Amino acid sequence: MKKLELQFLTEEGKTATFSVDEPIEPANPETVVAVMDEVLEQDVFESKTGKIVAKKGARIVERIVTEIDIDME
Repeated sequence: MKKLELQFLTEEGKTATFSVDEPIEPANPETVVAVMDEVLEQDVFESKTGKIVAKKGARIVERIVTEIDIDME
């Protein structure tokens, strides 16, 4: 499963990450920046380390899980 992670800096200089499941690909950098700007403008999110105050980055993260068949007697 892939996720789009939007990373922001908080008032304490820490990173707060918001994830979006199954993002549209390829990701459009201009759209990502516009969404992040809107999140900052709305000023409705707060993390454990304070309000978000700036954009830090964005990335697509893919997690691949492969089950291992084990004998469970």
